[in-house]
Amino acid sequence: MGGMGSGRRSQSGKNATDDYRALDVRRWQRDGFLTPGRAFSWQWMRNGESVASIQVRTESDRVILSYRRRSGGGEWKDELYPVRLDWTACTYGERRAWFLCPAAGCGRRVAILYGGGIFACRQCYRLAYPSQRETADDRALRRADRIRARLGWEPGILNGDGGKPKGMRWRTFERLTARYEVFVRVSLAGTAEQLGLMNCALDGVRNDRLGRG
Repeated sequence: MGGMGSGRRSQSGKNATDDYRALDVRRWQRDGFLTPGRAFSWQWMRNGESVASIQVRTESDRVILSYRRRSGGGEWKDELYPVRLDWTACTYGERRAWFLCPAAGCGRRVAILYGGGIFACRQCYRLAYPSQRETADDRALRRADRIRARLGWEPGILNGDGGKPKGMRWRTFERLTARYEVFVRVSLAGTAEQLGLMNCALDGVRNDRLGRG
């Protein structure tokens, strides 16, 4: 398993969770991998090909992780260590599995561990969620597209606006389109700033798209 954690950083200076390979105990429990005595290989895929893998052995109260890693083109290093499991009661007598973070001094109960030197929790690696590294215009664009989807319009703010969906109240439609216009302007202003363009130029483009003079 190669080195990880070299991806983009959030505005706070943190790497994000999607830059790291992850182990999700909920997936393992759902797939029946937490049965004591079970041994399996876990792989990460990209474009249909395996890019990394680890070996896992399950015991009654822990899983044993085994893999090789290297950092910065250095020598490969073997890793072999346990990650303890914790179980909490759910409804109807079922139980839910958790990882206990194996990083020194941690032990947090978490559903997901992220791979660096060892697999550890998000707090230990000081990782942000992908949404936390969005800029204001990224968020505005995402929210504008969410409204377009709700209205049944074609995705993409540069595409034409559609009409009111059948069955939707006019008050709801007007509220959504007003919010949509705000998000579009924020997104376009951010794009203008990134490209070094004047906001008025983009306003002109948007007015032309909407057929306004």
